Amino acid sequence: MLPNDLLTAHFRIDVPHQKALKRLGIATVADLLYHLPARYEDVNDIQSVGGLQKDQEAIVFGQLSGLKTRKAWTSKRPISEGYIEDGSAKIKIMWFNQPYMAKMYNDGMYVKLVGKVTGTDGKLYIANPEVEKLDALPIDRHDSIFKGTDMNQADTIYPIYRETKGVTSKWFYHTALKCFEKGILDKLHDPIPEAILARYKLPALKTALVWIHSPKKANHAASARKRFAFEEVFYIQVQKALDRAAVSAASTYQVNTDKKHLAEFTDRFPFALTKAQTNSINSIINSFTKNHAMSRLLEGDVGSGKTAVAATTAYVVATSRPPEGKKNANLGVAPLSSLEFGNLQVAYMAPTEILAKQHFESFIEYFKHLPIQIGLITGSGCQKFPSKVNPEKPTSVSKAQLLKWVKNGEIPILIGTHALIYKSVEFKHLAYVIIDEQHRFGTNQRKALAKKDARLPHLLSMTATPIPRTLALTIYGDLDITLLDQMPAGRKPIKTDIVGPNQQGKMYEHVRSELAAGRQAYVICPRIDEPDPAKETALVLKSVKTEAERLKRDVFQDYAIGVLHGKMTPTEKDKVMAEFAAHKIDILVATSVIEVGVNVPNATNIIIEGAERFGLSQLHQLRGRVVRGTYQSYCFVVTESKSTKTRDRLKALVTAKNGFELAEHDLNFRGSGELYGQKQSGLSDLGMEAIKNLKLVEAARTEAQKLVAAHPNITRDFSLIAERVAKLGESLHME
Repeated sequence: MLPNDLLTAHFRIDVPHQKALKRLGIATVADLLYHLPARYEDVNDIQSVGGLQKDQEAIVFGQLSGLKTRKAWTSKRPISEGYIEDGSAKIKIMWFNQPYMAKMYNDGMYVKLVGKVTGTDGKLYIANPEVEKLDALPIDRHDSIFKGTDMNQADTIYPIYRETKGVTSKWFYHTALKCFEKGILDKLHDPIPEAILARYKLPALKTALVWIHSPKKANHAASARKRFAFEEVFYIQVQKALDRAAVSAASTYQVNTDKKHLAEFTDRFPFALTKAQTNSINSIINSFTKNHAMSRLLEGDVGSGKTAVAATTAYVVATSRPPEGKKNANLGVAPLSSLEFGNLQVAYMAPTEILAKQHFESFIEYFKHLPIQIGLITGSGCQKFPSKVNPEKPTSVSKAQLLKWVKNGEIPILIGTHALIYKSVEFKHLAYVIIDEQHRFGTNQRKALAKKDARLPHLLSMTATPIPRTLALTIYGDLDITLLDQMPAGRKPIKTDIVGPNQQGKMYEHVRSELAAGRQAYVICPRIDEPDPAKETALVLKSVKTEAERLKRDVFQDYAIGVLHGKMTPTEKDKVMAEFAAHKIDILVATSVIEVGVNVPNATNIIIEGAERFGLSQLHQLRGRVVRGTYQSYCFVVTESKSTKTRDRLKALVTAKNGFELAEHDLNFRGSGELYGQKQSGLSDLGMEAIKNLKLVEAARTEAQKLVAAHPNITRDFSLIAERVAKLGESLHME
């Protein structure tokens, strides 16, 4: 058996099973060995249903039955309910105001439940429990991984692996042990140099694999997890160090300006720049003067003024001339032809059409007094400002005409969606790329945008997503990070309330009074955790429609209610948002699809239902939808959970001063913050856990930078590391 052998060469695996493994990215023996346990369970923690008492925080394993949805007798609120039994007894389980829960699970399903026991002594039930699906109970007397062992002698921890339909945690455990029996450990070579392992007291690969898949002691598992966490972060840092080296080696446009030129633009703003904005602008302008391209991440809460920073720095570039056409030995390219037209160019990419149009309109406001043309390119059409007929307004143009102007250098600023990186889009002198909420924009995409010119444009990636420092160091290790941590003067802070069970009447009363005063509101439906994407979409759709109908029938009878969800086409979403912006809709019931940057200043209230199902960072993003205008804004965080831990986590929303503070809270409370979970970052669960440890991240970064500096040709000198970096790069969506 060798690490790169297909599993099918050594084990009988049927086709459905192979497809299930493929979903988890597992085909070879090495893939299996690196599919690490998500966590460990301790047999001693399991409680029997028969022994549960009132007010106890219960952890029970058992089988579900009797799942159904009904309405409460008096309040008519929906309730999901059922039973869990484990052989000793059965107990009722209830979820209040969460009708979808009964549809997410099936009778007969094995689960782990965590929740508080409540009710009267005669009628106990577990309220709003957290549920985890299992392939089987951890100790069932027929097929236990502890079968044949003396429970007093054996260590009581056992691994739990991430599963997919068709492959169980138990299968991973047994198959890993069979690989050990077949002698795979003797065929493995440790990619991490011994000196690095020794410096940080990390176990060698062979030891670590045994300790992580089959630990005899909890501290062995912890030591192995630390090693693999370091390894994953180390590979990312090697990739980032290589990216930085590539950017440093490429030529770019050096752009210079002076204070007077800058003041001519910023003095016209109807507001004073904050100190944070001024510092950010200065950092970016300073980077423009260097002989290598800038790579920068600008982080700032919603409303902190990122667009003003983008517009000011775009102005500096769009009013600068390219170097005259002369032979430059350093560029390694043919001399530029004599310049018949144009200044340096700026490309500004937004994640959606709504936002691209919004930025286009903002830039028109900033630039309308200047002889600078601005283009807009999206999947549904193109525009140019100013119009020849009406210089105050933009005009629609054909895509072919717009592309011709861009190629000639006549349009210095082009704003768009991903349509910007189509092959048909060619720039004359692209010097600056601004990306809004699009973190996976690598060196290759920058090169693709610049195309014909060998120069690499400067890059500014902007985000309103608060990112913990360790995560920023890890995922964006190749970018310089600038924080906009100040809000403009006069902005009223949002008032946030946590609304518990049976407290919604007062909240609805407040929102009704706001609607009567001419304001608008968002209602965000809960996140639904369903592994099957098709089922998840159906459940989300049902929950949005059901909630909109309930609110119209029972709460807001006199107001127009609209819905917005991920299943709608971009055109349908745009139509609903346009109606909401025009105040044809009073209340918008939506999924978290609403979180990315839409600007409706008249919407001053947001109700977030099932708040315990969101990460703090995501709740903060959603709350940011209502801090756009001059009116006082309100956020209601609704939870049915009675758990003290959940309430404490949500309280951070009220007390934290900004998104950066919240992101750190999220990391500590929840591991990584749901917003930057595996789906977004591509990191494994273990990698996400690792980034809680700043020392580990900094150590991995230091070692990676030293390695790349000493060995620029990693592929030749450390082929195993190069292989792992390439493989990780695919999962991290790195370029």
